[in-house]
Amino acid sequence: MKLLVVDTLDVARRKLLEAAGSWRLESEQVKISEAIGRVLSEDVYSLEPVPNFRRSSVDGYAVRARDTEGASESLPVFLGVVEEVLMGEEARSDILTGQCAYVPTGGMIPEGADAMVMVEYCESFDENSIAVYDAVSPGRNMVSIGEDMKANTKMLSRGTVIRPQEIGAMASAGIREVPVYKEMRLSIISTGDELVDVDCIPDKGQIYDINTCALEALAKKHGFKVVHSVVLKDDELLLKETVQKAMEFSDMVVVSGGSSQGKKDVTAKVIDEIGTPGVFTHGLALKPGKPTIGGYDMETETILIGLPGHPVAAMMVFELICVWILEEMTGKKKSKVIYAAMETNVASAPGKSTCQPVELLETENGYMARPIFGKSGLITTLTRADGYTIIDMNKEGLKPGEVVQVQLF
Repeated sequence: MKLLVVDTLDVARRKLLEAAGSWRLESEQVKISEAIGRVLSEDVYSLEPVPNFRRSSVDGYAVRARDTEGASESLPVFLGVVEEVLMGEEARSDILTGQCAYVPTGGMIPEGADAMVMVEYCESFDENSIAVYDAVSPGRNMVSIGEDMKANTKMLSRGTVIRPQEIGAMASAGIREVPVYKEMRLSIISTGDELVDVDCIPDKGQIYDINTCALEALAKKHGFKVVHSVVLKDDELLLKETVQKAMEFSDMVVVSGGSSQGKKDVTAKVIDEIGTPGVFTHGLALKPGKPTIGGYDMETETILIGLPGHPVAAMMVFELICVWILEEMTGKKKSKVIYAAMETNVASAPGKSTCQPVELLETENGYMARPIFGKSGLITTLTRADGYTIIDMNKEGLKPGEVVQVQLF
């Protein structure tokens, strides 16, 4: 049996980028109402200042601040009311010394006024004047033009994942459409004579297909567009035909299973035959995930990945390889990590990086990471994990109390 010549995770990633060369995802314009979860392909600049007129942040009266000097509960100042500004309408007056105008929250502050007095500190004196019991400074209780955002300034950077707050910010600046990367088109192929769809009843020796469901959900979570998913028997010709067809409409084709060195493990052979340059990585110095395959086809510009058949290993490698390449090609901001102290000893695999799932526990001194142990074929281990930490291949393991970086799932 031919032994795998493994690459480190960093080397496999570098080979993947080198094989893909200058290929990058295309960009498209979408309405901001349809942009949730998409990744910006360009920096976004404000079209106008926000706000574009001076706005009140309280219900009250627009005044000249110097007119309120010395005002108090025992010694009010009296101002003449010259206007009541209506919401959504332009203020008409020019406030002069001794004058004021009523302005609701969010309303436009008239020219001449430079502060707002809250209505709670004002009292009607007669039909055309009020008593003011509060001394205010210039700029009090108001928002100036461009205070939130100046015109023609960068408000969002390339690689930003658009959330509701980004949509709100763009709407406030008059932006109607936004440039985003087209979603990376992904095909998922699971192989195995023992696999049956979850809608079927397995016979003895058969198991439900986990990987197709899990990988499809994981891919959608990270912003892939799953264009095709299928479960195949262990048939080399069928696999070859299916991968070739998927390459016609996919940016990435993932084959789960058949990546090791058994009699029916033909994924590497198939990728090598149909891809140019074909396979450049067969084996990762990673636990779990050693029998991982990396390949590329220049003609169709398709990334070809062979994942281990074990569900935990398949999902972990998908995170570390497939999600990583998507982030690299879009400039997508990396997810924040949590720093936590290990609860117990964790041994590592000699000569390999170890991807260790952990559960996070809150303590008085911060987070503690409790390792989740289990074989790579047991999917329930991941249901108890909040994330994972990677133990460097040059470390013998982790000690209790040692602080690690935890990447959240």
